[in-house]
Amino acid sequence: MPDIFVSKKKTSVENSALDAQPTLQVRTKKKIDIDGVSPTTSPLSSFWYMPHDIDFETKDKREEVVLLLRRHPITNVGWIVVFTIMLFAPGVLGSFPILDFMPERFQFIAVVAWYTITTAYFLENFLDWFFNVNIITDERVMDFDFSNLIYKQVSDAKLDKIQDISYKMGGAIRTMFNYGDVVVQTASEIPNFEFEAVPKPDKVVEVMQYLIAEEENEHLRGELE
Repeated sequence: MPDIFVSKKKTSVENSALDAQPTLQVRTKKKIDIDGVSPTTSPLSSFWYMPHDIDFETKDKREEVVLLLRRHPITNVGWIVVFTIMLFAPGVLGSFPILDFMPERFQFIAVVAWYTITTAYFLENFLDWFFNVNIITDERVMDFDFSNLIYKQVSDAKLDKIQDISYKMGGAIRTMFNYGDVVVQTASEIPNFEFEAVPKPDKVVEVMQYLIAEEENEHLRGELE
């Protein structure tokens, strides 16, 4: 049914909105439809496809983040088990006369100190997992390495500098939970990028191959023009 309340003549506001469309098209032209992969919204995701509101220091305004990768959550099981033991240790050990030789006030201080160490252990491991990420944009690949939130190393390579992409999975655990290492060989200053223990490594390679092909097509179109 036609809308009789909409004028056929475009107003200046509508024209200005249409002028902004090319920028929008640039940001969305490389959205990829991959079987078994859909956009995610959780900031704790290890395989964050087409994330929104992701920013970093050197990000260009027209650059779009396609993938944000972290180590698979299963890799956190070890330190989570240790943290759980540390968390409940004072309650378990409280039934044993280990601290009876100390005054009650010092026993309380010892317990507080123990929980402080436990909290620090949890935060260090969680933040190490959360902030050590690999980012793939429509222009480049990036590797962010944080050490104790004090030292940061950022490496990147343009898509047109990538020479080869491969992935490796080995062992029952990695096969069962579908995670592995993606190795990217480049012709830039950093010869190799390794995305360690990332989920769906085959999908990561598929996305990167698509982006590289799109980058090559852009160069070809630019040369023809």
